[in-house]
Amino acid sequence: MTDADHSLHQFDRHMVWAGFIQLAPISLFVAVFGAAFGLAATQAGLSDSLIVTMSTLVFAGASQFAALELWGPSVPLLTLSITVFAINARHLLMGATLYPWLQQLPAKQRYGVMLVASDANWALAMQAFANRRPGIGLLLGGGLALWLSWVIGTWLGVLLGGAIYSPEALGLDMVMGCFLLAMAVSGEKNLRLLMIWIIAAAASLLAYRYLPENSHVVVGAVAGGIAGTIWTGSKHEH
Repeated sequence: MTDADHSLHQFDRHMVWAGFIQLAPISLFVAVFGAAFGLAATQAGLSDSLIVTMSTLVFAGASQFAALELWGPSVPLLTLSITVFAINARHLLMGATLYPWLQQLPAKQRYGVMLVASDANWALAMQAFANRRPGIGLLLGGGLALWLSWVIGTWLGVLLGGAIYSPEALGLDMVMGCFLLAMAVSGEKNLRLLMIWIIAAAASLLAYRYLPENSHVVVGAVAGGIAGTIWTGSKHEH
């Protein structure tokens, strides 16, 4: 990271609002999946208040859907914890790639911003950093837009009941994947990030081949996170 890049971690309310507006269109699709979760959770027997509280505090769609599969009269907490960790292990890698900028923030701001970090706003923030533009405001504002849409969508799913049964039937499950692919292709390209992704991919493939089912998600994310933490990029990037 060059001296000029040290200002890229700075943000204010105008940057946060700009990030909120930029992610607003994508957040509409998040609301759809939030509604699908609200419906599924209702059918699984969870109370309305518990469903909305879960989306408000957890804000992790795939993990919340996975939790529904394990929900019952006796919730297996250990299995549930491992499952949620495995699904969200990619956040280790996300945190590692954001580390050069997050490390310059006070601890409260650093962890506060990461509370709303998700795939879409992380991808846009990394693209901003790659173009030598501040990205923390985009990360925070975009995350707030996605979080708010997820909570509202969940509430609508609980309220409207059977309005949405299968987002996949409408092709809505492909929107986020296509968006992230476009961000990855146009994002920053340097030796540090290339090596992080190579290490994460290699570790994940080896785990997929030799370790128990679904462990490759955790192994790949941990390997990439460790690589990113060790290789901070300050003296390796050009």
